[in-house]
Amino acid sequence: MSEHIISSKTYIAIWAALLILTVVTAWVATVDLGPFNTVVALCIATLKATLVALIFMHVKYTSEKLTRVVLISALFWLLILLMLSLTDYTTRMLT
Repeated sequence: MSEHIISSKTYIAIWAALLILTVVTAWVATVDLGPFNTVVALCIATLKATLVALIFMHVKYTSEKLTRVVLISALFWLLILLMLSLTDYTTRMLT
């Protein structure tokens, strides 16, 4: 297994990007975008999670098979959580 050396400049750049995106998230929370506030916040959070996973967790340098298995597992788990949440939501609406 080969190691991938990432320069400290890359780590600092990603760290700065994460800080900037955190400030943007806090600023967007003060702006009234109607129903899109949640959508914008989730998009920024997804971008931040992608940066962390790719660089700090070295997913960018792993095998494609492993990445595919983890992605499919994560999506499957997300579907389970959404189905359970929607089931709870619909039963509360009926009563």
